[in-house]
This record gives sequence, C-alpha cells and structure tokens, in this order.
Amino acid sequence: MDSVLSFFCALLIAPLFPAVIQKVKAWFGGKQGPPLFINYYTLHKLMRKSSVYSTSTSFIFQLGPIISAASGLMLLLFFPFAGIQPLFSFHGDVIILLYLMGLGRFFTILAALDTASPFEGMGAAREAFFSSLAEPTLFTILFLFFKISGSLSFAGFFVGQSSVSLSGGYGAAVLIAAVALYIVMLTENSRVPVDDPATHLELTMIHEVMILDHSGPDLALIETGAWCKLLFYCSFLASLLWIPGFDSWLVNTTLFYGVVALISVSIGVVESITARYKMNLVPNFILNSFALVFFVIIFTMEFAQ
Repeated sequence: MDSVLSFFCALLIAPLFPAVIQKVKAWFGGKQGPPLFINYYTLHKLMRKSSVYSTSTSFIFQLGPIISAASGLMLLLFFPFAGIQPLFSFHGDVIILLYLMGLGRFFTILAALDTASPFEGMGAAREAFFSSLAEPTLFTILFLFFKISGSLSFAGFFVGQSSVSLSGGYGAAVLIAAVALYIVMLTENSRVPVDDPATHLELTMIHEVMILDHSGPDLALIETGAWCKLLFYCSFLASLLWIPGFDSWLVNTTLFYGVVALISVSIGVVESITARYKMNLVPNFILNSFALVFFVIIFTMEFAQ
C-alpha cells in the first residue's frame, strides 16, 4: 500500500518542481513569477484543447508524445521514493531504466523529424548528440553504485543493506558521482547551461524547438513526461543526500520531497547566475561529468571488492 501511495504522490507532485525553478529565477530577476501551481493549470488547459496536425506528418508524430509520457511514468514505477519499495523492482532493472529514457527520447526525436521542419531536425540532432555524451556517464555512475551496493536493482542502491549515500563508507566517491549526476541532470532535462527552456530563438533551442508543432493533449503528454523525468533525476540526487530516519511514512516522504525541492531551487540558482554555453562548448561540459566519475571508479574499484 505504501508503494502505491508513494507512486501516486510522486505523480501528483511532479509538475510542482519545474514551477519552483521558475519561481527562483523570477526572484533573481526581481519579479513575482508564476504561481507554484501554474503547471497544473497549464496541463488542464492543454487537455481541454484539441491537437493540430500538419499534413506532412504521419502517425509517428502522434505516437511520439504517448511514448514520451509513458516512459516518464514508468521511470517513477521503479523509483524508491523516500526509501519505500517501488511498485516494480527486479535484478537488472537499472538497465531497463536507462533504455526507458532512451526510448522516450528516440520517439520524441522521430516525431520532430516527422514534421520535415529544418529547425526541429536541428534540435533533434543536438538532442541525440548531447544525450549520447551523457549516457556513458550515467552508465558509469550506475556501475559505481553496483560496486558499492552489490545490487543491480535500482531500489537496491538505496534500500538495501549497503545503501549508497554520502554518509556511507564511500562518501567521497558518492559526492563526486553526485556532482557528475547533477551535470547529467542539467543535460538530460535541457536546462542551463546546456539549453535554455525560456528561450524563443529556434537557432539556439534544443528540446523546445523539437516540440514546436505539438499542441493540445499531445503537448500535455510531452510536458508530463518531461516533468516525470526531472523528478526522477532530482529524486536520484536526493536519495544520495538523504537517509530515512523516521518510522512515519508521512514524515519521511515530506522530508524527502523537501530535499528534492532544495535541488530544484539549486537548478533555479544555476540558471539565474549562469549563461547558456555556446554549442561548441557544451560537449566539453558534458564530458567533464564522465571524467569525474571515470576517475572515481578507478580509485574505488579495488576498495569496493
């Protein structure tokens, strides 16, 4: 029962954290910013509209948002929020999680290419290239956590006997891995300095330019998948920083999402004080994360036997 409540709680709260980021950015700009529940209103508004399809698109364009949203929702099914066992967990599910993210991205790229728009094709090419640079870092981080915890289950990283956390025996390695994961999170969610979700210039956009032709419920599905993906990465980082210390499910969940909110605030701060990098500098930024975790896993491999 706790697993079911945890999943639906995550699903319900997922649209809130992007609004927290917007609120922080508005505060830095001396503005009031949108209300924290703006995404719920936006989702309701989009679902009441109808989708518009170009005559140049095929069924792939309509399938992309569905796969994107489904893959994001499935990520939450495998996540042990606040140390609670997820709805689904099995040996080797960490590989499934990576390919679920890849599946959603693949169909989003296909939908962008299906429009025959040169701008969307340009954004799709950037998305494919930058994500291919981030994936080795994520695989290496998961391999490091496997060496520490001895588990190939994602839930086993955080709820097993040898849980991965900053307070464990490999705190320094986990800290550096968390920094690398933070860079991957900014990349995978198209945040500054890799991409600017607030820009309106097609030449500099990545994710936003890929969904320019989507509207109505299709756009709502894409946004839902993006919010679930952001929650997954923020919760991943929060699980490294936070250890359940109370017997109450409500208290642990509240404290856990408090840490997730702080991570969202940090994203807003980064986006407020950092400019988006030039496109030729983005690969170097992403590869820095791989260099960090690569050297960490070399240094810790012998000690994690």
